[in-house]
Amino acid sequence: MLRYIKIQGTDEKLRINNIYCIGKNYLDHIKEMGGTEVHELPVVFMKPNSSIQNNNSSFGIPTYKGVKIGSELHFETEVVVAIGKDGIKIAEDEAEEYILGYAIGIDLTLRDVQSKAKTKGLPWLTSKGFMTSAPVSNIMLKENISEPENMSFSLKVNNELRQEGNTGNMLFSFPLIVSYISHIFGLNKGDLIFTGTPEGVDKLAKGDKLTANLNNILELKAEFDG
Repeated sequence: MLRYIKIQGTDEKLRINNIYCIGKNYLDHIKEMGGTEVHELPVVFMKPNSSIQNNNSSFGIPTYKGVKIGSELHFETEVVVAIGKDGIKIAEDEAEEYILGYAIGIDLTLRDVQSKAKTKGLPWLTSKGFMTSAPVSNIMLKENISEPENMSFSLKVNNELRQEGNTGNMLFSFPLIVSYISHIFGLNKGDLIFTGTPEGVDKLAKGDKLTANLNNILELKAEFDG
């Protein structure tokens, strides 16, 4: 199942490969989830590329044998790094060379499924990686962003502001994240990295309309259809 994302201001699309996600990258979000520990290295998990959902699309909770797999769907708004070329063991000071651009995305999470799995000590891919769980905007080429380390982003639900963040508050910077993932997994053109969410995550209700914004240059619209 191939997934593509448009590159803003061009006729080109990026074919999506792997999707890496960074957890616990904003201190206030760690606190709101009841945690206190700041990790020494990035916390990494993944989504399959079938989770990608393009701009102006809807998303929903999958069913199995006619029953929804979860009930408590939360939003987590994140800046997304798009990788433009392959690399292994990339040095932090060379990481920018491998970044194609940035997008705004939403890491949709079935919190009830995740909590149950954590309680039992089981993997929680189902809670994070289901189809349509990763709405993503177009990609803005890095040349059009002057200060990636100081980008503001936000999320409105039904036109009500619910999350605000700034990449300057990340515990792990873009270069460090890119370098770390490249040493552990390697990186390929078309990989996406969701870089963590600030505080304000909450539950969605059927019919909710979401609008995420990055630096007033990119916008992502999505709707929860149940």
